Amino acid sequence: MILLEFSMSPLGKGESVGKYVARSLDIIDKSGVAYRLNPMGTVLEGDWDEVMAVVKKCYARMKQDCNRISCSIKIDFRKGHSGRLSSKVQSVERRLKRSIKK
Repeated sequence: MILLEFSMSPLGKGESVGKYVARSLDIIDKSGVAYRLNPMGTVLEGDWDEVMAVVKKCYARMKQDCNRISCSIKIDFRKGHSGRLSSKVQSVERRLKRSIKK
């Protein structure tokens, strides 16, 4: 199972790019792929083809009206493990013996 964290934003569209992020989140949410939005990007969980297809759809939509796009992608594969969007955080909380801010 893959955890893929990515951040994609247009360049040259001003300081606030929230409308572009919202469009990507709409694609992500409708994809059915498990995800978590964070202040600096979005983490997807699924198989390779599934998560990459979501990134590709976000890119295809953004390039329709953006001449330059910046995208950072980080991937973590762990064979035989799923549900890591939650379990990785829970593992840290168990070690701390307390909940962390979410």
